[in-house]
Amino acid sequence: MKRISTIFSLIAAVALLGVSCKDKASDKIVADNVESASVRDEAQKLVPVMTFEKTEHDFGTIERGTPQETIFKFTNTGNAPLLITSAKSSCGCTVPNPPKEPIAPGETGELVVKFNGSGQNQVTKTITVTANTAKGSELLRIKAFVNPKDGEALPAIPMKK
Repeated sequence: MKRISTIFSLIAAVALLGVSCKDKASDKIVADNVESASVRDEAQKLVPVMTFEKTEHDFGTIERGTPQETIFKFTNTGNAPLLITSAKSSCGCTVPNPPKEPIAPGETGELVVKFNGSGQNQVTKTITVTANTAKGSELLRIKAFVNPKDGEALPAIPMKK
């Protein structure tokens, strides 16, 4: 009885397979869908890419309160216009100033970063640049070793008991 059941199941599966594969798969393709998918795929390939000359700048040793400035130069090495939507720093003592206009493919741009020289000892600040790239954001760093001004005492660090 088990053998008959197995044979019947096998025959049913073969019959179902034969009926379901009657139509050619190529006959089911809708030309409009292929065209819109092609346009969509091409649009996804058009992406700007930010390529920086440097992603970190070291101001070296500076005196506290001495303003510093650097420029992060970049090129749009992608194939679509680059638009920077925001540039934010990790601290209010650092102010990034990105270009406001779109950067065409192959063109260069500059992001100016100003640091007011605050802090003490080794200081590192980050700038997050948000743009319409595939990655969505880039991370830049500035750093400096901040010494007190001549005659200025460093704040006392309380000792733990």
